[in-house]
Amino acid sequence: MPDNLHMGGCSCGRVRYRLCDTPLIVHACHCRMCQRLTGSTNVINVLLEAEKVVLEQGEVASQLALTPSGEGQSITRCTTCQVAIWSEYHVFSKMSGVATRFVRAGTLDRPDHFPPDVHIFTDTMQPHFLARPDVPQFPRFYDLARVWSQSSLKRLSQTKRSTQQRDRQGAATCVT
Repeated sequence: MPDNLHMGGCSCGRVRYRLCDTPLIVHACHCRMCQRLTGSTNVINVLLEAEKVVLEQGEVASQLALTPSGEGQSITRCTTCQVAIWSEYHVFSKMSGVATRFVRAGTLDRPDHFPPDVHIFTDTMQPHFLARPDVPQFPRFYDLARVWSQSSLKRLSQTKRSTQQRDRQGAATCVT
């Protein structure tokens, strides 16, 4: 298995997916909505271009959930066990110009390979949560150009250009 191929799935085993590249970035989100949706102190999201997250088996369904931005997020779950596999935050896709999936790190077979690169919405971080001091923390969100690696910014830009080109040509936008 290549180094950049990572597998994951739901708790019942019916859904299996693969990541076809390394993450753009890994977020630890401490917003109240993520706390409520996960029943935990935070969620770890592995961000990749939507076309680089491939459903290998099983059935998933997406449901729109409200977000503080008002744009909402589509949460994709296994239709059997209802585990959230990934989300697509509509405000982030609009901002970046690229359909991006926020894959729940806990659904990966090796979540330990994906520690957070950044903590966001720390203004609502639970006081008992101890974030590593060497990982950047932001009270809300951040400026991508200041936080993301140059390689991730370049990849995002390339994906945006190729998506725009496919859209102009009327070709399908799904890459598998």
